[in-house]
Amino acid sequence: MSLITDEIRSSASEMYRGDAICQEKSRFLLTEMGLPNGLLPLKDMEECGYVKETGFVWLIQKKKSEHKFEKIGRPVQYAREVTAYVEPKRIKKLTGVKTKELLMWVSLSDIYLDDPPTGKITFKTPTGLSRSFPVEAFQLEEEPPAVKEEVKVNAAAVEVKEV
Repeated sequence: MSLITDEIRSSASEMYRGDAICQEKSRFLLTEMGLPNGLLPLKDMEECGYVKETGFVWLIQKKKSEHKFEKIGRPVQYAREVTAYVEPKRIKKLTGVKTKELLMWVSLSDIYLDDPPTGKITFKTPTGLSRSFPVEAFQLEEEPPAVKEEVKVNAAAVEVKEV
């Protein structure tokens, strides 16, 4: 069952379809909120949207995926649909994201940067347990200009098709 209703879609400040544009826009939003741009490495995204008034964000991928953050050695699972409320340096009410802790998968509900800045990012579960890691572990290196240009061209083509 999807949390994204037609009412939410109609109230969206921004909504995009297609992997290339969704990848670019999700990274841009994370950066704009002061969060690491590699925090949500979803694959084959179909749709993403943002309701600016409430901070509600959704990301929909073709199927659930798993990613291992090599710098901290942690696997993370992303459901087909990931939702959250974003604000500067914080993600709240996160759904669709689990991390492996010892031998079990644990849902994440909040992600935030320390204030004042310490270089750490904290992940919190619905039960209140939390763990902090270095922010750099979730930051993507800058893409080469050729890749960026290809994404822009593909994104422009998707935007033209939607109009």
